[in-house]
Amino acid sequence: MKTIISVIMFLMMTTLSYSNDIYVTQSGANLDLDITQDGANNTVGNSTTASASTGATTILNIDQVGGSNVIKYQINGATYTGVISLTGDSNDVDLNCDSGNSNSSCGTITANITMTGSSSDIDLDIGETADAAGSTINITGASGSDSNVIAATVDGTSAVLTLTVNGDTNNYLIDIDGNGDSIGHTLIHSHTGSIADVDIIQSGVNDNMINLTTSGDNADIDISQTD
Repeated sequence: MKTIISVIMFLMMTTLSYSNDIYVTQSGANLDLDITQDGANNTVGNSTTASASTGATTILNIDQVGGSNVIKYQINGATYTGVISLTGDSNDVDLNCDSGNSNSSCGTITANITMTGSSSDIDLDIGETADAAGSTINITGASGSDSNVIAATVDGTSAVLTLTVNGDTNNYLIDIDGNGDSIGHTLIHSHTGSIADVDIIQSGVNDNMINLTTSGDNADIDISQTD
């Protein structure tokens, strides 16, 4: 069977804003894509035109260095493996896996997000309309990662999310849903710094577990678990 993979990338650079804009539209069985952007105002997709990959397997690595980075990416497929590395302030990441496409299950997910900088907005939606049966998600913020908002919604039967951020005045909104059992709904949270607003919801059938470590003053933590 002949496989057709099309990747359309538009790079536009302006000397005034030093912007580096990339838009990706890909369709085919497999994609292995590495993107490196260095400079201010880097974008991979934007709020009106998200980059998208449709295919069975997607390997996506994005490395952005500079301030005001933007990533808007939609993945439709069974398997996603990716690393997003952010260096700089005011990052905006919106990563969705499975939007209801007929060949989308996002059944096996491995996502690693690392950031160094402040004022980031990280939004992850994994298994939006179908269970991500095996999800391993790591979100790590280096020392000095302050004033970040991290929202993660994961629908899956065996979702393991590890959140480790070393910084102050951070807001975490975590919602893990789906059927438990066989080591499902595991959250490992570690926070070092002052002022943390943490909201965690885990629901499903059994196997709800949270391992939470916090350091610093003025933490506001709400945890809700249902079987």
